[in-house]
Amino acid sequence: MHIIYLHGFLSSPASHKAQTTGAWLAAHRPDIRFSCPELSSYPDKIRSHLIELLTGIDEKPHLIGSSLGGYWASYLVESGLAQKAVVINPAVSPHVFFSHYVGQELKGYYSDHRYTLNTEHLNVLAECESASLNFPEKYWLMVQRGDEVLDYRLACERYRDARQLVEDGGNHTFENYDRWLPDIVDFFESATRK
Repeated sequence: MHIIYLHGFLSSPASHKAQTTGAWLAAHRPDIRFSCPELSSYPDKIRSHLIELLTGIDEKPHLIGSSLGGYWASYLVESGLAQKAVVINPAVSPHVFFSHYVGQELKGYYSDHRYTLNTEHLNVLAECESASLNFPEKYWLMVQRGDEVLDYRLACERYRDARQLVEDGGNHTFENYDRWLPDIVDFFESATRK
């Protein structure tokens, strides 16, 4: 089995959840292949990078996506390039959310890379969002009501037919994420046990 972690906007493989996932799998499930690609913050580059990455591997991977990474995970599952996805405080309709960032210079959280989004970037994001999820059984939504960045209710509605974990409190990072890693692996493995 191959698990790919997709980090969020302006984040990187150095993020806490990416590092925690890699360390936990190495310690408890070394039989599982794990990777976390460095993603650009430009949507057109992300889309082409992810399509090239996933079409270049032998087996369809499972995905863990956080924030904008959750949005891309859903795009890849709906495109038939991935098996299942756990989406953590995922972005819903990011082309709407990011509209107020157009023209502003943005800096990555873990690097000095700088980005400036334009309307074409928002158009790419809009193109990648399906009207509805065709495979709700392939998703596990994990949100915390205390998310200070995104409205968790939008995700609950978008993934309404999927498995859901909705916790009180917390934040956009998703507090105590590591305690759910055994269940995440079990969710992915259930696809092969059927």
